[in-house]
Amino acid sequence: MAHELLKQQVWEANRLIAAWGLAPLTWGNASGADRAAGVMAIKPSGADYEQLRPEDIVVLSLVAGEVVEGALKPSSDTPTHLVLYRAFEGIGGIVHTHSTHATAWAQACREIPCLGTTHADHFYGSVPLTRQLTEREISEAYEEHTGRVIVERFHSGAADPVAVPGVLVAGHGPFTWGKNTQDAARNAFALEQVARMTLHTMALNPLAPSLPQVLLDKHYLRKHGDTAYYGQADSLPQKSANDIHHRDTETRKPVSEYAIRRTTTDEEQ
Repeated sequence: MAHELLKQQVWEANRLIAAWGLAPLTWGNASGADRAAGVMAIKPSGADYEQLRPEDIVVLSLVAGEVVEGALKPSSDTPTHLVLYRAFEGIGGIVHTHSTHATAWAQACREIPCLGTTHADHFYGSVPLTRQLTEREISEAYEEHTGRVIVERFHSGAADPVAVPGVLVAGHGPFTWGKNTQDAARNAFALEQVARMTLHTMALNPLAPSLPQVLLDKHYLRKHGDTAYYGQADSLPQKSANDIHHRDTETRKPVSEYAIRRTTTDEEQ
């Protein structure tokens, strides 16, 4: 029972996404990684959020993908999470949901453009969309290939996974990540709200323009990176997941040099 804190954090994150209405029924999962210990922890497959207990969380090796602690089967999306942890070294938590508006964008096979400052506070540009999986990818290790198309999308230069901590998988739904499981859950909540706002905006004005680059830079960089000045010092005590309010979606993440070089043209692609 060496991973109790990690299991507690992952349990809290799974309860959060259910309480926030992001994962109806059993439609979603949250995981967390302890890179020093070489493990990740994730919700059991098909487990009801209300009945879920910290001791039910399943712990696996990040390298081998084998269960090292837990009596239940891990989420069927575990291979996707493993691919992302291995590819994006700076992340410590992942959340997958089928939240209504973000999933609608994924099903429509549309990226979510950055139209306003609320979006820019959390995502440095459009939320990208993966390509569709091929028939072979679906039939051969579907969940692993889901992770691979996400990594492919970011490694193609479309976005920086630090500055844009989320993606839409075509025909499927959203995945978000962060420095820990709480961060990933907040990003999942922010992504759903951004998806909803953008849908309403485009219903009112289908030709709504992208946010000007200078305003995108201002809103993102005042919350993230070395020059950030929004919020309190990182040394202040962090809230537990049980204390997080729906509006508590701001969190500090470093912005990479790549992100700062993004152009308006990049955002509109």
